[in-house]
Amino acid sequence: MQELTDPFAEFISTMEGFWISVSAFLQGVIQPGWRQNQVLIVLAIAVLAYLLHGASGRLVEQWVRSREGWAKWQLRAVVQFKRRLGLMWFAALAFAVYTVMQNITWPSRSYLIGLAAVLAAVLVGIAFATRLVRNRPLRRIVTWGLWIYATLYLLNVSDDVAAFMDRLAVQVGDFRVSALTLLTALVVIGVLVTLARVASQATASTIRKNEDISPSMKVLAVKGVQLAMYGIALYLGVKAVGIDLTGLAVLSGAIGVGLGFGLQKVVSNLVSGVIILLDKSIKPGDVISLGDTFGWIQTLGARYASVVTRDGKEYLIPNEDLITGQVVNWSHSNDFVRLDIYFGTAYGDDPHQVRKLAIAAASNVDRVLSFKPPVCHIVGFGDSSVDYILRFWIKDPTGGLTNIRGNVYLALWDAFQENDISIPFPQREVLMLEDSKLSLSRRAAKDAST
Repeated sequence: MQELTDPFAEFISTMEGFWISVSAFLQGVIQPGWRQNQVLIVLAIAVLAYLLHGASGRLVEQWVRSREGWAKWQLRAVVQFKRRLGLMWFAALAFAVYTVMQNITWPSRSYLIGLAAVLAAVLVGIAFATRLVRNRPLRRIVTWGLWIYATLYLLNVSDDVAAFMDRLAVQVGDFRVSALTLLTALVVIGVLVTLARVASQATASTIRKNEDISPSMKVLAVKGVQLAMYGIALYLGVKAVGIDLTGLAVLSGAIGVGLGFGLQKVVSNLVSGVIILLDKSIKPGDVISLGDTFGWIQTLGARYASVVTRDGKEYLIPNEDLITGQVVNWSHSNDFVRLDIYFGTAYGDDPHQVRKLAIAAASNVDRVLSFKPPVCHIVGFGDSSVDYILRFWIKDPTGGLTNIRGNVYLALWDAFQENDISIPFPQREVLMLEDSKLSLSRRAAKDAST
């Protein structure tokens, strides 16, 4: 019972001391004097800063609307600047008044004004610095944590509050965690994760610009750098606040076994992604076919590959399917691709002339390679036509396959029309038997009409 009542008694004692300090400050404000004058000056500066915020905000908005072609990050920066104009105006005006009063009167008569100016400037700096944290909930925690700490530090009560929060703790055996530890851990980890993200982005940009590294190795290197940076940031953040992780080893092992059974597919996709990046079988920019899906590898993720088709659809294919399934990589070893199209002509047309016309027509189509000339062969004698196959090569499968086939078919059509080459279609003859019902009914109708 003593262990439970001590923190409560300390909390009551701390709140009483805080209330005494607040009461003494309010009494000093109510009574006429320089403390009251400083508070009134701070309030006047706040009202003036609010008015200037509205006026300058409209000017900034008009100036931005007159500009064109700005990137999204520039517009977001202007929005954040506009939101904090009031606090920036307050800090600037408070510093100006504080400087003037320092020179014309006693320093103690402008202490509150200087404190308000420094606090406003610190809050502005924290607001802009925490924009580097992309995760919104984490950014809010870091922002409010730094704001509260800066306020308490400037008011010279940070040590007392820290000691009180450290007493609010939960202890199980040798493991102890307090409210101060949790808050410090969130802020420290947030700052370290932000620094890790900035460092990983700079490293990733350098890796992507290196032309000596293959695209798949670039992706693997970027993922490895990001994993290492975030892992180190999390580890340092936990160690910086004094949390001992050895006691969680057994628990984490049991959790890991459970997660291993439940996340078999996820782990399989992760391992498959690493294998794909290492063996360089598929890389960003390759043209692949997987079943009915034909498209371009846009990104290789840890769990899936993004494939964009010609009609703009984006398929997220699990990495395991790319390892275990049959994948056609049109640009794996080289960009040369041979395409085949089939057609037929009438039996009355000269096949030698047909072959020459087909080769010439395909050779004149854009994207068809001239140093790998097209070839045309007879592949059979069909029921209604002589069947041919026309083969040609291209070097840019990323430009599409259906469109080049269509252009070659159009060239064949034009060439055959100019040279009177006919493309036959199946013809059928229908014979009516003498004793059939249809024949007898027609004969009866003919006799009745005569």
